[in-house]
Amino acid sequence: MKPGCHSDRTTRWWHVRHAPVPNPDGTIYGSADRLADTSDAAAFRALAGALPSDAVTVVSTLQRTRQTADAIAEAAGRPLDVQAEAALVEQDFGDWQGKTPGEAFALQGRRHPFWLCPATARPPAGESFLDLMARVHPVLYRLSAAHLGQDVVAVTHGGVIRAAVALALDLSAETALRFAVDNLSITRIDYIDRDDEAPLWRVVRLNASVQP
Repeated sequence: MKPGCHSDRTTRWWHVRHAPVPNPDGTIYGSADRLADTSDAAAFRALAGALPSDAVTVVSTLQRTRQTADAIAEAAGRPLDVQAEAALVEQDFGDWQGKTPGEAFALQGRRHPFWLCPATARPPAGESFLDLMARVHPVLYRLSAAHLGQDVVAVTHGGVIRAAVALALDLSAETALRFAVDNLSITRIDYIDRDDEAPLWRVVRLNASVQP
């Protein structure tokens, strides 16, 4: 998975979902600043070996993404210059955070097959997945243009990575919720600049696991 010869008009995104978050009660944590478990050294060595060594590193402002990026850097034996982006945090589930999914479904009177609610539904004091897409997409365009010709490793969240896939494939928010995004998986997406034409997005790999 090392990058080969690429055009300097392409920004290569390596989206990584953060390490698992211990959650014995199975509650919704969304945008809450929960810590991750980064103790699986073998998994991080494998992940570090699969990512480009000279990439720009981007995280959200939640601790679990920075922890994951730091664990990748430690496994690779090199320091990282990490850029934090507040707009790349996970979906804010508002009043549902701290409740179980079952409790959230009961409050809605229905159960969504892939997410905690439909893409357009906004939990009380929270945001919808559509809202998340609206804040994530401009950041992806901005960073793609700023780092044209480079690799960007973005350690973020499942919802953010689904939003990136939706942008690349021109999917509706509801359709994007069908994608599974595992902890420590890699999703590879290219942004291709075309001068006066609209840029293109190309999906290279989805939810790829890296085995130790």
